[in-house]
Amino acid sequence: MFVRHRSKKTEWLAILTTDLTLTVEEIIRIYAMRWDIEVFFKCTKSLLRLQKEFQGRSYDLLISHTTIVFSRYILLAWQHRKGTDARSFGGLFYLLCDEVGTLDWVVALQQLLDLINQVAQKAGKKISALIQRQLQQWIAALPSYIKACLPISCCES
Repeated sequence: MFVRHRSKKTEWLAILTTDLTLTVEEIIRIYAMRWDIEVFFKCTKSLLRLQKEFQGRSYDLLISHTTIVFSRYILLAWQHRKGTDARSFGGLFYLLCDEVGTLDWVVALQQLLDLINQVAQKAGKKISALIQRQLQQWIAALPSYIKACLPISCCES
């Protein structure tokens, strides 16, 4: 597959694959992931001096140094993305809204409360009282915006 450079029409990139069942989009997606890995290793080796900063022979020192270098890379990549990339986790939130929209958390929470109350009713008096007290303490600790959404009258003893 040949991909033309966006701004320089005379330049192109050849991407080869042995899996002929992949679509063009899948080939480009896989190549992009692999390219990100290559950039990561080049940055950690040359810019963050993964190989040359410490010359130790102990396994613990090597693991510690690699962890520090990778942590530096993560912070730099995060800072770069925050400063240059228009996408954010908010966009991820909106992409997932459609899937989560079918789950009404108020209904789910009410069903959980009903289930706990049913278990408490079937238990002995001491255990039932303990469950009711714990449930009331938990509900009392809920933020007010959650309490406002729930009909919590079922939890009274």
